[in-house]
Amino acid sequence: MKNQRKPDWLKMPSIGDETAGYVRLILSKHGINTVCNEAKCPNRGHCYQRGTATFLLLGKICTRSCRYCAIGKIASTPLQVDPTEPVRIADVIQELKLDYVVLTSVTRDDLPDGGAGIFAETILEIKRRLPFVRIEVLTPDFKGDENSLKIIANCPVNVFNHNLETVLRLFPKVRPEASYTLSLKILKKFSLLKPDCRIKSGLMLGLGESENDIKNALNDLKNASVEIITLGQYLAPSKDHWPVTRYLSPEEFDFWKDYALSIGFYFVSSGPLVRSSFHADLIGIDSNT
Repeated sequence: MKNQRKPDWLKMPSIGDETAGYVRLILSKHGINTVCNEAKCPNRGHCYQRGTATFLLLGKICTRSCRYCAIGKIASTPLQVDPTEPVRIADVIQELKLDYVVLTSVTRDDLPDGGAGIFAETILEIKRRLPFVRIEVLTPDFKGDENSLKIIANCPVNVFNHNLETVLRLFPKVRPEASYTLSLKILKKFSLLKPDCRIKSGLMLGLGESENDIKNALNDLKNASVEIITLGQYLAPSKDHWPVTRYLSPEEFDFWKDYALSIGFYFVSSGPLVRSSFHADLIGIDSNT
């Protein structure tokens, strides 16, 4: 799709008042990475305005090269793991007075546990200081390692999120170093390891998928014990990334929300500007409204 102007419904206003500025200041002071910045999320101003952010663990260089993602890719040796990161993230959460946090990370295939240990240390440090905070983790696939999943399952998390991102037909081209089947297995496995935890996943739309592709992916996710699903418009970070094939209308996102609810999902967040962590604190933990 060349030179097609973004529709008005994709224009998230830039918000830069005192609250957003304060969040940026605190993140900078503690040297914390966020997926908001590294992935060039169009909602980051809005989320900072709400006084929150999605924390990015294990540096800001990924060992994979998914074709949709703006996060930096590995050029040589991966960054060292910073043992102070869990404490610094807990400091920020305490300073921002958050009661719901989302922890995600770059993919670290170079680490024996894929980074699960740092997730666990961060979760436990948060809970040690702030036991009331609800925690959502958005993890990589850990190459399917069950021990890594167990490390996180043994922690007090409320929501386990692993994004499928795209449909089966496009998956090998868009995510060449990952596996559609493996991602589904991870979601199912975690639901068995920690039955009291909500299972969440997400799809981007507008990469070239058909209606049947979307239906099949949603049914596959439902069969993998996913309860909460996010559906949002894919926006290419640059001309070098996977191209946007079309912009779906808000009405189409409403259609997919109704379809997902009709096949049994507990909660569906669907809209052009929806992202995996967008308004995560309001999504599907305590109610289906």
